[in-house]
Amino acid sequence: MDVIFDNFSLYRDGFLQTLRICALAVIGSLILGTVIAGFRVSPVPPLRWVGTSWVNVFRNCPLTVVLFFCAFGLPEIGVNGAYFWFGITGLVLYTSAFVCEAIRSGINSVPPGQAEAARAVGLTFGQSLSTVVLPQALRTVVPPLGSVLIAMIKNSAIVGAFGVGGDLFAVGDTLTSARGEAALPVLIGVVLGYLLITIPAGVLLGWLERKVAIAR
Repeated sequence: MDVIFDNFSLYRDGFLQTLRICALAVIGSLILGTVIAGFRVSPVPPLRWVGTSWVNVFRNCPLTVVLFFCAFGLPEIGVNGAYFWFGITGLVLYTSAFVCEAIRSGINSVPPGQAEAARAVGLTFGQSLSTVVLPQALRTVVPPLGSVLIAMIKNSAIVGAFGVGGDLFAVGDTLTSARGEAALPVLIGVVLGYLLITIPAGVLLGWLERKVAIAR
Protein backbone atom coordinates (compact mmCIF):
# COMPACT_ATOMS: atom_id res chain seq x y z
CA MET A 1 0.00 0.00 0.00
CA ASP A 2 3.05 2.26 0.16
CA VAL A 3 2.62 3.06 -3.52
CA ILE A 4 -0.69 4.80 -2.73
CA PHE A 5 0.80 7.00 0.01
CA ASP A 6 3.99 7.69 -1.96
CA ASN A 7 1.93 8.88 -4.94
CA PHE A 8 -0.91 10.46 -3.00
CA SER A 9 -0.71 13.77 -4.88
CA LEU A 10 -0.97 11.92 -8.20
CA TYR A 11 -4.02 10.00 -7.00
CA ARG A 12 -5.54 13.21 -5.65
CA ASP A 13 -5.15 14.99 -8.98
CA GLY A 14 -6.55 11.95 -10.81
CA PHE A 15 -9.52 11.84 -8.45
CA LEU A 16 -10.28 15.53 -9.02
CA GLN A 17 -9.98 15.14 -12.80
CA THR A 18 -12.30 12.12 -12.76
CA LEU A 19 -14.73 14.07 -10.58
CA ARG A 20 -14.66 16.91 -13.10
CA ILE A 21 -15.35 14.52 -15.99
CA CYS A 22 -18.25 12.92 -14.10
CA ALA A 23 -19.78 16.26 -13.07
CA LEU A 24 -19.73 17.66 -16.61
CA ALA A 25 -21.05 14.39 -18.07
CA VAL A 26 -23.87 14.20 -15.50
CA ILE A 27 -25.01 17.75 -16.28
CA GLY A 28 -24.81 17.19 -20.04
CA SER A 29 -26.55 13.80 -19.90
CA LEU A 30 -29.42 15.09 -17.76
CA ILE A 31 -30.04 18.09 -20.02
CA LEU A 32 -29.76 16.19 -23.30
CA GLY A 33 -31.63 13.13 -22.00
CA THR A 34 -34.53 15.31 -20.82
CA VAL A 35 -34.74 17.03 -24.21
CA ILE A 36 -34.73 13.68 -26.04
CA ALA A 37 -37.41 12.36 -23.66
CA GLY A 38 -39.53 15.39 -24.61
CA PHE A 39 -39.03 14.45 -28.25
CA ARG A 40 -40.10 10.88 -27.50
CA VAL A 41 -43.48 11.95 -26.11
CA SER A 42 -43.99 14.89 -28.47
CA PRO A 43 -47.19 15.09 -30.54
CA VAL A 44 -45.02 16.08 -33.53
CA PRO A 45 -44.14 12.91 -35.53
CA PRO A 46 -40.70 14.11 -36.79
CA LEU A 47 -39.62 14.87 -33.23
CA ARG A 48 -40.79 11.46 -32.05
CA TRP A 49 -38.82 9.89 -34.89
CA VAL A 50 -35.67 11.80 -33.89
CA GLY A 51 -36.08 10.78 -30.25
CA THR A 52 -36.72 7.13 -31.08
CA SER A 53 -33.80 6.99 -33.51
CA TRP A 54 -31.47 8.62 -30.99
CA VAL A 55 -32.31 6.07 -28.31
CA ASN A 56 -32.10 3.09 -30.67
CA VAL A 57 -28.71 4.17 -32.03
CA PHE A 58 -26.88 5.10 -28.82
CA ARG A 59 -28.48 2.56 -26.49
CA ASN A 60 -27.54 -0.31 -28.83
CA CYS A 61 -24.08 0.97 -29.74
CA PRO A 62 -21.06 0.08 -27.54
CA LEU A 63 -19.61 3.00 -25.61
CA THR A 64 -16.16 2.34 -27.05
CA VAL A 65 -17.52 2.78 -30.59
CA VAL A 66 -19.16 6.08 -29.62
CA LEU A 67 -15.90 7.27 -28.07
CA PHE A 68 -13.89 6.17 -31.12
CA PHE A 69 -16.28 8.13 -33.34
CA CYS A 70 -15.97 11.27 -31.20
CA ALA A 71 -12.19 11.02 -30.80
CA PHE A 72 -11.24 10.03 -34.35
CA GLY A 73 -14.34 10.52 -36.51
CA LEU A 74 -15.22 14.11 -35.62
CA PRO A 75 -11.75 15.46 -36.59
CA GLU A 76 -12.23 13.82 -40.00
CA ILE A 77 -15.24 16.10 -40.64
CA GLY A 78 -13.49 19.22 -39.41
CA VAL A 79 -14.56 19.19 -35.74
CA ASN A 80 -11.35 19.64 -33.78
CA GLY A 81 -10.72 19.94 -30.07
CA ALA A 82 -9.09 18.38 -27.04
CA TYR A 83 -9.61 14.69 -26.26
CA PHE A 84 -11.00 15.80 -22.91
CA TRP A 85 -14.05 17.33 -24.59
CA PHE A 86 -14.34 14.52 -27.13
CA GLY A 87 -14.44 12.03 -24.25
CA ILE A 88 -17.11 13.96 -22.38
CA THR A 89 -19.13 14.38 -25.58
CA GLY A 90 -19.10 10.63 -26.22
CA LEU A 91 -20.07 9.88 -22.64
CA VAL A 92 -22.94 12.40 -22.77
CA LEU A 93 -24.25 11.09 -26.10
CA TYR A 94 -24.20 7.51 -24.87
CA THR A 95 -25.66 8.13 -21.41
CA SER A 96 -28.36 10.52 -22.65
CA ALA A 97 -30.17 7.61 -24.34
CA PHE A 98 -30.50 5.79 -21.00
CA VAL A 99 -31.44 8.99 -19.17
CA CYS A 100 -34.12 9.59 -21.81
CA GLU A 101 -35.73 6.19 -21.27
CA ALA A 102 -35.67 6.59 -17.48
CA ILE A 103 -37.37 9.97 -17.71
CA ARG A 104 -39.84 8.75 -20.35
CA SER A 105 -40.90 5.92 -18.02
CA GLY A 106 -41.60 8.56 -15.38
CA ILE A 107 -43.59 10.67 -17.83
CA ASN A 108 -45.70 7.64 -18.75
CA SER A 109 -46.41 7.01 -15.07
CA VAL A 110 -48.11 10.40 -14.67
CA PRO A 111 -51.91 10.05 -15.05
CA PRO A 112 -53.02 11.27 -18.52
CA GLY A 113 -55.58 13.50 -16.85
CA GLN A 114 -52.79 15.77 -15.63
CA ALA A 115 -51.69 16.63 -19.16
CA GLU A 116 -55.29 16.88 -20.36
CA ALA A 117 -56.10 19.34 -17.57
CA ALA A 118 -53.05 21.41 -18.47
CA ARG A 119 -54.11 21.57 -22.11
CA ALA A 120 -57.67 22.45 -21.02
CA VAL A 121 -56.45 25.61 -19.33
CA GLY A 122 -54.56 26.66 -22.45
CA LEU A 123 -51.03 25.43 -21.79
CA THR A 124 -48.98 24.35 -24.78
CA PHE A 125 -47.33 20.93 -24.95
CA GLY A 126 -44.00 22.38 -23.84
CA GLN A 127 -45.56 24.28 -20.96
CA SER A 128 -47.60 21.33 -19.71
CA LEU A 129 -44.58 19.04 -19.97
CA SER A 130 -42.21 21.38 -18.10
CA THR A 131 -44.57 22.70 -15.43
CA VAL A 132 -47.05 19.86 -14.83
CA VAL A 133 -45.80 16.49 -16.07
CA LEU A 134 -42.01 16.56 -15.54
CA PRO A 135 -42.09 17.72 -11.89
CA GLN A 136 -44.31 14.73 -11.07
CA ALA A 137 -42.38 12.33 -13.32
CA LEU A 138 -38.98 13.16 -11.83
CA ARG A 139 -40.12 11.92 -8.43
CA THR A 140 -40.62 8.41 -9.79
CA VAL A 141 -37.42 8.20 -11.83
CA VAL A 142 -34.87 8.81 -9.07
CA PRO A 143 -34.00 5.07 -8.61
CA PRO A 144 -33.55 4.17 -12.32
CA LEU A 145 -31.93 7.52 -13.07
CA GLY A 146 -29.55 7.04 -10.16
CA SER A 147 -28.50 3.64 -11.52
CA VAL A 148 -27.85 5.19 -14.93
CA LEU A 149 -25.71 7.98 -13.48
CA ILE A 150 -23.67 5.63 -11.28
CA ALA A 151 -23.06 3.41 -14.33
CA MET A 152 -21.92 6.54 -16.18
CA ILE A 153 -19.42 7.32 -13.42
CA LYS A 154 -17.93 3.85 -13.84
CA ASN A 155 -17.96 4.26 -17.63
CA SER A 156 -15.79 7.35 -17.22
CA ALA A 157 -12.87 4.93 -16.75
CA ILE A 158 -13.27 3.97 -20.42
CA VAL A 159 -13.07 7.66 -21.34
CA GLY A 160 -9.69 7.78 -19.64
CA ALA A 161 -8.38 5.20 -22.09
CA PHE A 162 -8.89 7.66 -24.95
CA GLY A 163 -6.19 10.09 -23.89
CA VAL A 164 -8.20 12.44 -21.68
CA GLY A 165 -5.24 12.56 -19.33
CA GLY A 166 -4.91 13.16 -15.62
CA ASP A 167 -7.84 10.99 -14.51
CA LEU A 168 -7.69 7.89 -12.31
CA PHE A 169 -7.28 5.59 -15.31
CA ALA A 170 -4.27 7.64 -16.45
CA VAL A 171 -2.82 7.50 -12.95
CA GLY A 172 -2.99 3.71 -12.94
CA ASP A 173 -1.44 3.53 -16.41
CA THR A 174 1.36 5.94 -15.49
CA LEU A 175 2.30 4.10 -12.30
CA THR A 176 2.26 0.61 -13.83
CA SER A 177 3.70 1.36 -17.28
CA ALA A 178 5.97 4.37 -16.92
CA ARG A 179 7.16 3.88 -13.33
CA GLY A 180 7.02 0.08 -13.14
CA GLU A 181 4.99 -0.11 -9.94
CA ALA A 182 3.24 -3.35 -8.99
CA ALA A 183 -0.17 -3.52 -10.60
CA LEU A 184 -2.21 -4.75 -7.60
CA PRO A 185 -1.59 -1.87 -5.14
CA VAL A 186 -1.88 0.65 -7.96
CA LEU A 187 -5.26 -0.74 -9.01
CA ILE A 188 -6.43 -0.82 -5.38
CA GLY A 189 -5.76 2.91 -5.23
CA VAL A 190 -7.69 3.46 -8.46
CA VAL A 191 -10.63 1.39 -7.17
CA LEU A 192 -10.69 3.35 -3.91
CA GLY A 193 -10.80 6.57 -5.92
CA TYR A 194 -13.87 5.44 -7.84
CA LEU A 195 -15.54 4.18 -4.65
CA LEU A 196 -15.07 7.64 -3.13
CA ILE A 197 -17.29 8.92 -5.94
CA THR A 198 -19.85 6.15 -6.40
CA ILE A 199 -20.61 5.37 -2.73
CA PRO A 200 -21.43 8.98 -1.72
CA ALA A 201 -23.41 9.33 -4.96
CA GLY A 202 -25.42 6.23 -4.06
CA VAL A 203 -26.05 7.53 -0.53
CA LEU A 204 -27.15 10.91 -1.90
CA LEU A 205 -29.51 9.30 -4.39
CA GLY A 206 -30.96 7.07 -1.68
CA TRP A 207 -31.63 10.11 0.49
CA LEU A 208 -33.18 11.92 -2.46
CA GLU A 209 -35.42 8.93 -3.21
CA ARG A 210 -36.70 8.89 0.37
CA LYS A 211 -37.15 12.66 0.33
CA VAL A 212 -39.32 12.77 -2.78
CA ALA A 213 -41.25 9.69 -1.65
CA ILE A 214 -42.28 11.60 1.48
CA ALA A 215 -43.16 14.69 -0.55
CA ARG A 216 -45.49 12.81 -2.91
